[in-house]
Amino acid sequence: MSKNYIVGFPRIGEQRELKKVLESFWAKKVPFGEVKKVASKLKKRHWSYQKDAGIDYISSNDFSLYDNMLDTIILLGAIPKRFEDLKDEELYFAMARGDKTHTAMEMTKWFNTNYHYIVPELSLQDSFKANAKKIINEYLEAKELGIRTKINLIGPLTFLGLSKRDDRDDTYELFGKILPVYEEIIKEIGKLDDDITLQIDEPIFVKDLDTKVLSLIKTTYDRLSNVAPHVKIVVSTYFEHSNEATKILVNTPVWGLGLDFLYGKENMESLEVIAKSGKKLIAGVVDGRNIWKNNFTQTVKLLDEIAKTVSKENIIISSSCSLLHTPFTIKYEKNMDDEIKSWLSYGVEKLGEISLVTKLFFDGTKSLNKEELTLLEENKKANQNRKTSEKIHNQKVQNRVKNLTKLQRDTVFEQRIKIQRKLLGYKDLATTTIGSFPQTPQIRKARREYKNQIISKEAYEDVMKNYIDECVAFQDEIGLEVLVHGEPERNDMVEYFGEQLSGYGFSQNGWVQSYGSRCVKPPFIYGDISRPKPMTVEWITYAQSKTDKIMKGMLTGPVTILNWSFVRDDKPRDEVAKEIAVALSDEVNDLQNAGIKIIQVDEAAFKEGYPLRESKIPTYEKWAVENFKLCVSSAKKETQIHTHMCYSEFNDIIKTIEAMDADVITIETARSGNELLKIFKEVGYKQEVGPGVYDIHSPRVPSVQEIAKQIELLLEVLPKEQLWINPDCGLKTRKWEEVKPSLKNMVEAVKIVREKLN
Repeated sequence: MSKNYIVGFPRIGEQRELKKVLESFWAKKVPFGEVKKVASKLKKRHWSYQKDAGIDYISSNDFSLYDNMLDTIILLGAIPKRFEDLKDEELYFAMARGDKTHTAMEMTKWFNTNYHYIVPELSLQDSFKANAKKIINEYLEAKELGIRTKINLIGPLTFLGLSKRDDRDDTYELFGKILPVYEEIIKEIGKLDDDITLQIDEPIFVKDLDTKVLSLIKTTYDRLSNVAPHVKIVVSTYFEHSNEATKILVNTPVWGLGLDFLYGKENMESLEVIAKSGKKLIAGVVDGRNIWKNNFTQTVKLLDEIAKTVSKENIIISSSCSLLHTPFTIKYEKNMDDEIKSWLSYGVEKLGEISLVTKLFFDGTKSLNKEELTLLEENKKANQNRKTSEKIHNQKVQNRVKNLTKLQRDTVFEQRIKIQRKLLGYKDLATTTIGSFPQTPQIRKARREYKNQIISKEAYEDVMKNYIDECVAFQDEIGLEVLVHGEPERNDMVEYFGEQLSGYGFSQNGWVQSYGSRCVKPPFIYGDISRPKPMTVEWITYAQSKTDKIMKGMLTGPVTILNWSFVRDDKPRDEVAKEIAVALSDEVNDLQNAGIKIIQVDEAAFKEGYPLRESKIPTYEKWAVENFKLCVSSAKKETQIHTHMCYSEFNDIIKTIEAMDADVITIETARSGNELLKIFKEVGYKQEVGPGVYDIHSPRVPSVQEIAKQIELLLEVLPKEQLWINPDCGLKTRKWEEVKPSLKNMVEAVKIVREKLN
């Protein structure tokens, strides 16, 4: 009897092999055949890891060269017309990244994670056609190795729910055209073997669904389950509870339901209807989103609670979601403190945890061999040690947070902005960038060598300062008005701060895929947070000394630091965020006292921390806004506070953004057009706004005319006095040969528009 299961597995490779070969291919250093060769090796290795760990249900089609949603677009033939002149890998990567003649498709966050997916673009005129080649090939690849995989597939209701339309709003109107394509795909899958498990991911079911969508669930799964009865369908949800959908799904012929019992504790309320249906319950009880070692005692206790309602023979033990959201393996962490390392578990290690939990739950300790008994004992010791370790608790931090009196700035925006505009003297349509400039091989090498003690601190600082000099000179030369130092010293906008805060840990190889080849290495919060010394002041003041123009100080905000970190699970998230905010308020104060007049506190991940259920949103918004305001509470009225937000739908949170009380907000709008900005006008948003005028996630260089037109469109929505002009996001991932002409064109476009306005 198969007893355990993985929702999905990381695909970037344990040493980021996929990232490296993709970027070599895009740079025209290797042919596409090399990408396919590396991908094939990675898939084989990943399947082997799971098989060796004793996992029964191993996935195929969870691997992707860029994004699973993009793969689904290809699978369904849902390709936008502007790409119809392309095929194969040129088509695939142009949709993802754009090229000289094709604008890329929009990206946005996958639910409340830091993973980005490509947003499908649909219209009523589209004709869809099944292309199951990738699914078939991967299944057969695994089968050749003697591994019978389950097949992963993004479900039709999630695909439609996460799509957008240019012709009208209702994506579910295309249900009748999409569902037959899914039936055709399942028919093809059914030809592969006489017994196949098909995992259909429907994470959209964990959101608050309207009656129309709920009414489509039974039709969908009645039809899909009857295409090929020997294909056993598991409908998988994660990140929250899906009780409303579960009550419907138990009345369809699906074989099993995958539920997340860690982030969707309310799924316990569905156990009775699942038990009555006799369906398999794929119980997500090992955390697929965080890196803390599993507490076997607690997990088995949770499973025992589930088994009071659902019979053991119908329970399959699983990760709570795909392990895509965790680093690959901890075995390369050679420099980490041994005590802290003993508390952690990455993707490969979680396979072992699932295997051991399976044995403990079904057969007890008597089923464990000597090695497994040792692992069990080590696990107990590590969890106990984590509760009592002095590295976790800092009474001084706890007392300071408890006794805070100043929680926000003293003056209101209307008073501050008059003082700031007079003092800073910037023009309407002021030009700036979001913060980072390209991370060249030279500065990466210098950072790496300094970290590994190959070069001295002085040699390292010389490289960084030379780069800052070049960044400042370039910005001065092209006429940018508010400058940035380029952030060469920062490996990552969160990790950089995590490395300098007490209570934070960081890894050598804890890479997690963000999108395509883009990987981030989130730090992790294991203890109470404090700031031993200034973190950015030296670099920012050095940059300011190189120009008479305004130099922005650059910080990452408390909510983003929290949301882009692996957060301790022994303390409420809002309390952890408050500790970070207090530490950052000291940094804001030090920057302004050092003469920095504008400080940008990025909240790029503010929206992605939102709960997926509306009932839980007010609580999150309250503490998230409070902690942003606490972070900048030390700012004087003369100090202008900027913030930046990434890929977000602002319509539903515009009042919350206003409540944050930043003086200027910059946002990503280039891929989504002016629709995003109209809400600022509709609500009478009074603070200043910097909508992105070109897309930095594409290598394409926008023309002067294109940017000028974009600015003119912005002026149709907001007055010139309220607008700043900037790229969509930071420029860290771009190349200088793309950045320089793009920014020159942006500055030139502003000159043209200003002349017209005058």
